[in-house]
Amino acid sequence: MKNWMIIFALSLGFGSAFAQKLKEAEVPAVIKENFNKQFPNTKVDQWEKEGVNYEAEFHINKVENSITFNTNGVMTEMETEIQVYELPKKVSEYVEKNLAGKKIKEASRITDATGVGFYEAEIDGADYMFDDNGSFIKKITEAKEDKK
Repeated sequence: MKNWMIIFALSLGFGSAFAQKLKEAEVPAVIKENFNKQFPNTKVDQWEKEGVNYEAEFHINKVENSITFNTNGVMTEMETEIQVYELPKKVSEYVEKNLAGKKIKEASRITDATGVGFYEAEIDGADYMFDDNGSFIKKITEAKEDKK
């Protein structure tokens, strides 16, 4: 049951591999208002539409972040860039065992609306998703998702 909930939560944020850039004027007011409530005095670098959701990309203390809202302005997930060494040890062990010779290019910490945390590791243009303990969940590529 827990795995099913994790996969469902991830599918909310990653249901669409393609994002459409938006001008701020194209973003509903309720979404901009909720962003400004959570991050006052923070400038959005880029707005995007992913499926039916809206994503704001921004920086806090030079760290890249993004937050996704549904059409009602409710936050669905928050993603924060982290250093590769900040990933759980199980992630690097997975990569060494299953992707020998591959390197993690980027890493991030994702928290969904319920507070459940995940990790994302970008390897060879694909995103590998891991649960809060570092156990592999799935691989996301532009064209498809591979579950293991």
